[in-house]
Amino acid sequence: MNGRAIDMAIVGGGLAGGLAALAVSNGHPQMRIALVEAGDAFGGNHRWSWFTSDLDDDGAALLAPFAKTEWDAGYDVFFPGHERRLGSTYRSLASRDFDATLRRALPQDAIRTNSRAVEIRPDGITLENGASLAARIVVDCRDFEPSTHLRGGWQVFMGRHLRTDTPHGLACPIVMDARVRQHDAYRFVYTLPLSANELFVEDTYYADAPVLDRDVLSERIDRYCQAMGWRGNTLGGETGILPVITGGDFTAYRRSLGQAGIVRAGARGGFTHPLTSYTLPFAVANALALARVADRPGPQIAALFEKRAHDHWRATRFYRRLGRMLFDAAKPEERYRVFERFYRLREPLVERFYAGRPTLADKLRILSGKPPVAVTAAIRALLGKGNPLVHERSQ
Repeated sequence: MNGRAIDMAIVGGGLAGGLAALAVSNGHPQMRIALVEAGDAFGGNHRWSWFTSDLDDDGAALLAPFAKTEWDAGYDVFFPGHERRLGSTYRSLASRDFDATLRRALPQDAIRTNSRAVEIRPDGITLENGASLAARIVVDCRDFEPSTHLRGGWQVFMGRHLRTDTPHGLACPIVMDARVRQHDAYRFVYTLPLSANELFVEDTYYADAPVLDRDVLSERIDRYCQAMGWRGNTLGGETGILPVITGGDFTAYRRSLGQAGIVRAGARGGFTHPLTSYTLPFAVANALALARVADRPGPQIAALFEKRAHDHWRATRFYRRLGRMLFDAAKPEERYRVFERFYRLREPLVERFYAGRPTLADKLRILSGKPPVAVTAAIRALLGKGNPLVHERSQ
């Protein structure tokens, strides 16, 4: 590696980094790239899901090579006072399939697993073993790390992959089942029927503190499965703690990430859905954007992505205000009512909400009424005037 310059070094082989490498490789097969991942597999131990309405045709084409589970008959939501089936098609991708596809699709010399970067510079990286790699473009797609410049709560979850003893009978995903006890947080269970005898069951919390008690969450999944009549063997699982960003000084946050001239994308770069912690549509969009400009100088691409990050922060301001309402204005045991009301709204609005493309009318419709706030307060919140929930800086 020492002394051999390449065109692009992408640090972090998760969703954002892996898709960026694939998009650049597809669009510029002559470019020498390196996808540098600290672990032994790309994507870690995760599952990513999305609605087909989240992506345009180019985004769907980028994800086409990956093996995924698909549901075309819609999905269900359940709340104490409301249940509904929505017609949106849904997709899910497991990290093992993500890893396998990248290993097939990328040039073999681009695959750099078990390679932890300890220094990232605009002109290259240094690895933990002391080796260095010079690169014309350096892209930082590592995981998000908490920052004093950002505020919010946490999405805490534990998922279990289960093979049931008998067919489970579930035809569609259950994206939210909030009929469960609320345990000082907004809690819901998320279930994917992966096959006739396989389920992925995830217990999720919108919590004030980043605390994950594996034993407690495992017992709660046990009880939920028993209540649903599902019995079987555990094939695997995952846990996670994701940020739910409700405010902060984004300029200071981006500055704290390090020196200029490095392209910063992914969750660490600020490309998440502030309320849902969703990243897939933004990872896809950034990967395609990077491929379109990959022939430009590294510092110029870094400046473009700096602008993309600030544009994204401004575009998602509405979601941070919703997050503040959720965490600050609602008692933990009552937070489910915000989502229960949301899922009474029209389905196209729900789709635009998850894709990060709500219209002004959507925003007013989400905020108006009780709960969560009156129309006049909704307008004030959208305008950012005279509202106690407005406490962030975007520039």
